[in-house]
Order: sequence, then C-alpha cells, then structure tokens
Amino acid sequence: MKKLFLSSVILLSGFLSFGQQIHLTSDVKNAVIAALNKDVDMTNQNIEKQKLELQRKSIWNKYLPKIEANALYGYLNSEGNLDLPTLYLPITGYPLFGSSADFSTKGQVFHGGVLAKTVLFSGGQIYNGTKATGYKNEGTSYMMDIRADEVIKDIILSFDQLEMLRSAKKLIDESEKRLSKETERVEKAISLGLAIPYDRDKIKLATLELQSKKTDVLHKQKLLILKIKQATGIPKEDISQFTHEVIPIIILDELATNNRNEIKALESFKTASEYAVKKEKGSLLPTLGAFGSYSYTSLFNAELSTPLSVLNTTAHLKTKELTINPTWMMGVAMKWELFSGFERKHKIEEAKLNSEQLENKLTDTKEKLNLQLQ
Repeated sequence: MKKLFLSSVILLSGFLSFGQQIHLTSDVKNAVIAALNKDVDMTNQNIEKQKLELQRKSIWNKYLPKIEANALYGYLNSEGNLDLPTLYLPITGYPLFGSSADFSTKGQVFHGGVLAKTVLFSGGQIYNGTKATGYKNEGTSYMMDIRADEVIKDIILSFDQLEMLRSAKKLIDESEKRLSKETERVEKAISLGLAIPYDRDKIKLATLELQSKKTDVLHKQKLLILKIKQATGIPKEDISQFTHEVIPIIILDELATNNRNEIKALESFKTASEYAVKKEKGSLLPTLGAFGSYSYTSLFNAELSTPLSVLNTTAHLKTKELTINPTWMMGVAMKWELFSGFERKHKIEEAKLNSEQLENKLTDTKEKLNLQLQ
C-alpha cells in the first residue's frame, strides 16, 4: 500500500466513490451538490440515458405480440370472365357452359377482423440491438461520472483559491499595520535628524504596492464568487460567508489507470459497437413470425349478371346476404430479404468501422493516461 498526500485541487477518477476520504465542510458540500444539479451537461447526459433506456425497451418490445383491429365497408362493382367445362343435360342433351361467358357483380361489402402477430426469430437483431443499447447507456453513465468529477474539481479548486485569497488579504492587512507603525517611526526619526526624506519615499512606495496587491486580491475574490454563483446558483452573500479548509487528500490505494472512468466508458462503447456489428449481420438471416386472425365478411344486396348463350338470355341473380363468419387463421410466416442492393453490406461495414474507431481511441486513451500517471 502507498500513502499519497494530494492537494484537494487534484481530482481522481471515481471521485464520488471515496467521498468519505475527502474532508469538506458542509458549506462546500452543499455548493458541490448545487453545482451537480445545475450543470447543463450532466442534465443532458441524464436525458440521453433515459432516451437510450427507452430505445432498449422499444427494441426488446418487438418480441411482444401486436394486435390489430380493422373494419371495411364499401361498394363492390366487378366484371369478369368465366369458362366452365361443358355440361350436357341428361334428357335433352343440350350443352350448358359451352364457352366462356362474361359476368358482372355489384353490391355492398362489410369486412371486420382482428389480427395478432409476433416475432419468433429475428436473426439475433433484437437481442444484439438491446445489448448494444444497454452498453451504450452504461458508457453514458461513465461519461456522467467524468463530468461530475470535473464539476466537483472546479468547485473545490475555486474554494481553495478563494480561501488562499482570504489568507493573502489577511497578510496584506497585517503588512499595512506594520507599515503604518514603520511610517510613524520614520517620521519621528526624520524630525530628530536620524533619517532622511528618502526613507519616507520608500515607505510610500511600499504602501502603494500593498494597495495595488490588495485591490488585485479583492478583484479576484469577486470574480471567484461570481464564478461559484454561476455554477451553483447560490447567492453571492452566502458564498462570501462559506467556510472551507484547504487540507491534503489522503489516498491509501495504489494509483492506476484501469479504473479510470474514461477507460470504462470507452470499453462499454466498444462492446456496444461489437453488438451493433452482430445486429447488422443478423439482417442476412430470415425473420420468422407467428400470426392468428379472426374475421367477419358479409356481401349483401348483391347482383350477379351473366349471359347464357345456349338459352339466348342473360341470367340475373340477386343475393340478400352472403356472410362468412367466423374465419379463423393461424400459422407461421417467414420473410427473407435475399438481395437489398448492398444496403445491408454497407451497414455491416459501417458498424465495423465504428468499432475500429473506438478500438483505436481506447488504445490511444490508455497510452495517454499511463503517460499522465507517470
């Protein structure tokens, strides 16, 4: 085990996880919490996480059955041609249906039904899609931790600087008191002939330098208070009264880069990209589904007209109602897109390139963090 003493302005990855090792006053803790709640980047990242979770659920819900209800009412008018085998009457021997005959049909139609369908096999697209979205959400969580570390670091650094400026102001005030006493001594010495006016000029110069430094310190204090106010939303008057102690942070664990949130985030994004490649490859496989339907069909007030050439007349048939109810249908369907104009091929190649980019970025980040650690 190594014991490292670090200034409180240094922020390690995973800062929130060992908050008990970092001593902060209640005022600074409240300021940190307010800054985390107010930070726009963290808010947007949290919204992004919610969106990704909704996407994951939406993809997984494709396995749930879908139920559709439909109804249709309309007017039917159709013409066609009918050619039946010749039929001879048994007594007279007259031929019926000796040739093709035209016919026309018109009437009103009503159809209603319910259809349920579900996916049985998607080539792994649903499973791999949900895994990819889940790991992407995980990477976004690590990115939120990184941003939280940055916000906390900035707030603590600002209070450290503010506290040091307060100490500097106290030092300047004490110097002014000592300089004031020295001025009285020099004036008395000049009146007694023990000093020369040049000594008085040196004190005036020192006084002006102290006033300049004091003005600079007060200006920097105001700017820091404004910065903390913008980050936290806490009034300036309250920030001016906050207490803070600049003390070392004691880290008992060995420092390493493997547990850095930057590495964890990139590893999660890389895993997500690998599942994205598998998802796109799954589009090459067929999709299987099951379905079931119940329907009701009715044809009413219909007329059928067809000529009877043998009898040299036209037959007119009328139907009050022809109902088919119920009609049940259940089965399994398969859809297999054999060629899509290289669209799937390009999507697979694009997913592989995204995965390669993340791999390169992960390697580069590890090298830079190791260098930073050294």
